[in-house]
Amino acid sequence: MLLAVTSDSSALIKDPSHLLVFFAGFIGLVFLASKQSALKPLFKFIPPIVWIYLLPAVGTSLDITPRESPLYSWCINILLPAALILLTLSTDMKSIARLGPLALLMILSGTVGIVVGGPVALAIFQSQLDPETWKALGALAGAWIGGGSNMLAIKEGVNCPPDLFSPVIVVDSMVGYGWMAILIAFSRYQDRVDRFNGANREVITDLNQRLSAYREKNSRPLTLAFFAMILATGFVGGWFCMWLGEQLPVIDPIMTHFTWGILIILVVGLTLSATPARRLESEGASAIAYGGLYLLVATMGATGDLREVLKAPLLIAVGAVWISIQVVFLLVAMRLSKAPMFLFATGSMGNVGGVISTPVVAGIYQRGLAPVGVLMGVVGNLVGTPAGLFCAYLMSKVAMAYFGDAALGPPHPAP
Repeated sequence: MLLAVTSDSSALIKDPSHLLVFFAGFIGLVFLASKQSALKPLFKFIPPIVWIYLLPAVGTSLDITPRESPLYSWCINILLPAALILLTLSTDMKSIARLGPLALLMILSGTVGIVVGGPVALAIFQSQLDPETWKALGALAGAWIGGGSNMLAIKEGVNCPPDLFSPVIVVDSMVGYGWMAILIAFSRYQDRVDRFNGANREVITDLNQRLSAYREKNSRPLTLAFFAMILATGFVGGWFCMWLGEQLPVIDPIMTHFTWGILIILVVGLTLSATPARRLESEGASAIAYGGLYLLVATMGATGDLREVLKAPLLIAVGAVWISIQVVFLLVAMRLSKAPMFLFATGSMGNVGGVISTPVVAGIYQRGLAPVGVLMGVVGNLVGTPAGLFCAYLMSKVAMAYFGDAALGPPHPAP
């Protein structure tokens, strides 16, 4: 509940309501600073979204904001669904359908990069790690191919000890979200990269032209009546879709209630895009949705604590090498298929970030293609457990090559 107070935190700002005011003011200040002529060169190379993501991590490291808060959960469970509903209202289904095969190629290339990268990164550092570290990294493979539900499933499947599992949470946060920040920062260079790669941007260009023409033709000043309807559509629609997801059976660990809810949101949003409800886009629906996503990004950044890097430097290095190998796979796939950088970014985050982060990155690269980010995250979630288990199996072989049966840990007690 939003008004509940975070327990047991040394942070200066603890109350979720106060945190909401703090982050809203912080985001406003960042955009205000970006409009100042003296600071424009700085924001030219590091866009506002990167500051909005990284500076809250500094705030948490300085004990200004907490690492955990009901506000952060509220943003994921309430604000994210509302924003996704509003973003999908402007979807051009014909253009997105044309992206389908190429998008699938990139997301699966990212998956292969994670599966291959894990054992290679472990082999580089294995001699300096605990023999059973492969179990924790196997769980991390699940998180980096779809999300937290896959991570927990693999953790239990390989019987990962709690003391080894805790540090990989740091790796997931610091390396995974750090890579997200890098992708966001490079979004401003996507046109140059696509020209260098000779990428086929026909679909993206066509979609952006359609959206620009639609907005130019239908745009009008936001009125109170439409503002109220936009909020109602987002919050009520998003909540109702997530509630429906709660009523559907869990197909453990692939289809959680949350995954069902996101899928329903996607279907409902795309359906609404073919009805008069799409008019809400011309009234400012997507701008309001992005305001919500920027708040979500700020709270995601606040979950990071830069001090944690000192507690697991070797595992951080393993994670950095691991992500770098995925990047190589995606770069090769992007080069061979002439895919735009947009699909490189969403293909990577569809694995590493799942259904929460990928729409954010997709929307920053191409405002009209946030629904593609949702689809990429869902595909990553679906393949996460089998691919993650296979990655864990490969890492167990690497560990056994160094330590023999000691890498398997103590035998399981008899039932």
